[in-house]
Amino acid sequence: MKQILTNKWFKFSTVAAIYFLWVLWLQNFWWLIGIVIIFDIYITRKVHWSFWKKKNPPGGQQTKVVEWIDAIIFAVIAASFIRMFFIEAYTIPTSSMEKSMLVGDYLFVSKTAYGPKVPNTPLSFPFVHNKLPFINTKSYVEWIKTPYRRLAGFGKVKNNDVVVFHFPEGDTVASKLPTQSYYQLIRAYGRERVWSDKRNFGEIIVHPVDKRENYIKRCVGIPGDVIELKQGILYVNGKKQHHFDGMQYNYIVQTNGTSINPKALERLHIARADRHEFSSTQYIFPLTDENVEKLKSFNNVISVEKMLEKPGVWDKNIFPASEHFKWNVDNFGPLTIPAKGKTVSLSIENLPLYKRLISVYENNKLEVKDSTIYINGEAASGYTFKMDYYWMMGDNRHNSADSRYWGFVPEDHVVGKAEIIWLSLDKDKSFANKIRWRRIFKKIH
Repeated sequence: MKQILTNKWFKFSTVAAIYFLWVLWLQNFWWLIGIVIIFDIYITRKVHWSFWKKKNPPGGQQTKVVEWIDAIIFAVIAASFIRMFFIEAYTIPTSSMEKSMLVGDYLFVSKTAYGPKVPNTPLSFPFVHNKLPFINTKSYVEWIKTPYRRLAGFGKVKNNDVVVFHFPEGDTVASKLPTQSYYQLIRAYGRERVWSDKRNFGEIIVHPVDKRENYIKRCVGIPGDVIELKQGILYVNGKKQHHFDGMQYNYIVQTNGTSINPKALERLHIARADRHEFSSTQYIFPLTDENVEKLKSFNNVISVEKMLEKPGVWDKNIFPASEHFKWNVDNFGPLTIPAKGKTVSLSIENLPLYKRLISVYENNKLEVKDSTIYINGEAASGYTFKMDYYWMMGDNRHNSADSRYWGFVPEDHVVGKAEIIWLSLDKDKSFANKIRWRRIFKKIH
């Protein structure tokens, strides 16, 4: 048995078979040239692939340094391969998904759930996303670019999946505000200030799709769904969305003149950053249904009222930022999620809904001349989508920058499905109490 395992032809056959299956999965048969390299490594040995080693060291001994180099190279290649095609670690940086997920949760994101994407920019520094730590420069080069392609996965994005995706409006970013929408900054401050005020906004950077900032939200609408928000309640295809235990909204809490004990708020798991005190008698907290009932039972609490925008009150920051769609964070739609192969009629009125999809995500030249819409130089009264799109929202409904602000998420921006919390740290606690033990290895729903 030992002779078989150490036989060079057995080693070559095993590695070549695994490599061939990977090429089949990748569906890019140019990679079959790698079989030649594997054959030389195990059989012919004409090329000295381990260039950092002496080819024939005295007595066959290698130094400890060379052994460490071997181990590091193997670890980097293996970890990069796993991160690229199978599973990636992610951390929750903001409160947009609370209380379903908390700031300080560390997740494993499955790439195989929906199929891993082939990298658009394969030449990049390992283990970092889009910038190098400390020196704050791009971690990738765009000498080689590949079009969007997704390998076979175990399924498709479903309603209510918790999904990690590239920020759709992250194609252009202000370097000092990388998680904020550049386009909303332009609307708020004007293009001239955003580009010239380096102190507050930094340099303006353009990122390819796979190097845009990663976001995590719940997918509430899949291709073909009709979504609508009425008084903060989400309806999907006319039916009220399933209410998750961790979902929360902002509430005004009124007391009888005495303040609420901070320790009582801690027991309700209301983070310090979420406690907005306007006076000793009035607070604003994001609350789950469970916490609403608990606060109502406090002796000094007079009322707990949900904060809701009225229908018809237009928030200009809400997608698509058009006077033809005077929506707000609590009253939105109805809106149909675009699906691959489906055709939509275009007009000057509804163009703001689809303008970015047509021109940015699907790379067409879009123009409007004399009230006529032109796509790639031809007058167009409709458009057929090339990709599927999704609608993402945070469970912390009043504290989430999500699709209500920047619209649809294209399929080529989807990274993977959040599967499990492997560690959770509470930033409000001291070192000894930081770990949230009850959340470790918790399945994400």
